[in-house]
Amino acid sequence: MQIQELILIVGMLAAGTWMFRPVVLAIAERLRGGRVTDGEAQRQMEAVREELLAELQQTRREMVELGERVDFAERLLAQNRAAQGLPPGERR
Repeated sequence: MQIQELILIVGMLAAGTWMFRPVVLAIAERLRGGRVTDGEAQRQMEAVREELLAELQQTRREMVELGERVDFAERLLAQNRAAQGLPPGERR
């Protein structure tokens, strides 16, 4: 193993340790029962739940709107075909 490879590996380990240290500390504190109380955790879960429900409702509204647009486009195409005297399913 060359010295450059060793330096690279040590550097990567140091960077990984530095990046994941806050996550590991937060998990350790949570396991010890620190900081986050049951009430706080419940409020956080409720906030996440409300956010997800709001996003789901927005997605449903967008899906309904897209369905209406598709219906409109189909009706418009059907009128165009009827006006040109084309049988259904054939193209110009």
